[in-house]
Amino acid sequence: VRRHQEIHVVMGNEACDLDSTVSALALAYFLAKTSPAPKAAFIPVLNIPRADFALRTETTFLLREQGIPAASLIFRDEIDLGGLHRAGLLSLTLVDHHVLPGADAALEEAVVEVLDHRPLERDRAPGCQVTSELVGSCATLVTERIAQGPPGVLDRTMAALLHGTILLDCVNLSPAAGKVTPRDVACVSLLEARFPELPARDTVFEALQAAKFDVSGLTTEQMLRKDLKVLSSDELVLAVSAIYVDLETFLHRPGFLLDLDAFCHARGYTGLVAMTISFNERKEPSRQLAVYSRHETLRSAVCRALEEATTPSLHLQPLPSPWSCVGAYTQGNALASRKKVLPILRAAL
Repeated sequence: VRRHQEIHVVMGNEACDLDSTVSALALAYFLAKTSPAPKAAFIPVLNIPRADFALRTETTFLLREQGIPAASLIFRDEIDLGGLHRAGLLSLTLVDHHVLPGADAALEEAVVEVLDHRPLERDRAPGCQVTSELVGSCATLVTERIAQGPPGVLDRTMAALLHGTILLDCVNLSPAAGKVTPRDVACVSLLEARFPELPARDTVFEALQAAKFDVSGLTTEQMLRKDLKVLSSDELVLAVSAIYVDLETFLHRPGFLLDLDAFCHARGYTGLVAMTISFNERKEPSRQLAVYSRHETLRSAVCRALEEATTPSLHLQPLPSPWSCVGAYTQGNALASRKKVLPILRAAL
């Protein structure tokens, strides 16, 4: 701000998963390399505090594999986006999301471009460039953008980051998982054609999947924070955590209920939905779901909404729960990921 240096930030969503991280890193690098006489410095920002980076186990793994040290990354608590914006120095490109959370509403007018793979929930100002395509991974849209640019910008490190991200997001391009599109497949093939030395798809996917599901070193609080979305209405705040162990193991962790109470109390959450995913030997996903709240009306309303949902139907079967304030279910519809459950919960709130 003191030097009046314009800053163009490329930033993913608050979950800051591998897709958001790699999309931000790759697109910022591409813009820095290709923008004609740029006035601005292009900076990828990881949209979490640095202290939370250890929770993103698949991301720390892939960046470490590619020789990118955490010290070279910039996190949300290390840059004053509000100050830059008030000084008129901020341009913002959003990747892997297109609506800023309420706390960042003031930054909306700095958004110059959006690259997302979800249906658009709102219109943008006429000057804002919007790419919204229903592909399996936002990294696919970034790869397409880079592939259309000048030759030579795409190097092996960036190719390995994009390749791994698309494979993880699209469950190794498996049609059965219901995420992959022909454009995701085309981008993986393009990266492999340009960099034949990239490791085999199965090797990459299995290493990333193992890293993502390795929660062995995490506390219950860290597991809840690892992959967290938050929904709010006027007076209620609901946390929705993706959990990477089976539900029984999770509910029976030592001190579980105390940790859950403390987690929600500290953050002002009225309730929490834990969506677990685990895999059998045949790599088939199994999903379970727990609804926690000390407020019985909220808990039953959320349970009812999930049980009665039709778009999609979750095919829930009740499971015994060790805690009266936690409803537990097996989710028969394994294709209904959190992305598909969030609208049901939003409507329930």
